[in-house]
Amino acid sequence: MRLLIVEDEDEMGRLLVKGLVAEGYEVDRVANGVDGLISVSTETYSAAIVDVMLPGMSGFEFCRHMREQSSSVPILLLTARDDVDDRVKGLDAGADDYLTKPFAFVELTARIRALLRRESVGPQLSLTVGSLVVDSHNRKAIVGNATLSLSPKEFDLLRLLAGRPGVTMSRTEILDEVWGRTEHIDANVVDQYVSYLRRKLDPLGSDVSIATRRGVGYGLEVAE
Repeated sequence: MRLLIVEDEDEMGRLLVKGLVAEGYEVDRVANGVDGLISVSTETYSAAIVDVMLPGMSGFEFCRHMREQSSSVPILLLTARDDVDDRVKGLDAGADDYLTKPFAFVELTARIRALLRRESVGPQLSLTVGSLVVDSHNRKAIVGNATLSLSPKEFDLLRLLAGRPGVTMSRTEILDEVWGRTEHIDANVVDQYVSYLRRKLDPLGSDVSIATRRGVGYGLEVAE
């Protein structure tokens, strides 16, 4: 499996490359986001490990550009800042996981393995629930003739619920599936993103809605 490292600090970059090669991965390393985007457009990667503080283009911007290009390569962000708002910002930009420096190398490799497992059992390419179509390949959600404008995490949440119509999922389950590591994110973020999705779905008059099971969680329902 080939990994991409986007890290401008030479010492950290060398350590990451050396350690991951020893783990059996093929590794490419670039020092800025622009070169990272070029690499992703020309090579096939199983995952990307990206520093947040990059010259010219931040790790957050790199994630957004990746997702805008419909790339589904799993992204692990690395940062020296252990701030909840930063973690949420990174995950909403399209990152799949977040690791704070300094970290143990064994934790980094465990996070990478978890990302690769999630990717290997990825969602169906297209899901249809009532008038809603969720296109995973192009990362688009369509209701009738309208294409919803969704952030990366809004799309991931809607795709998850659309994959289990009529099933109520707990906040913890949703956090695990969409945000990856529940201890880093408050469960209230699920309520927040459900609210975002409702504001975009409801005005379209769709027969699909997100139902609340008080004290349990959320599920996607189709009107009779």
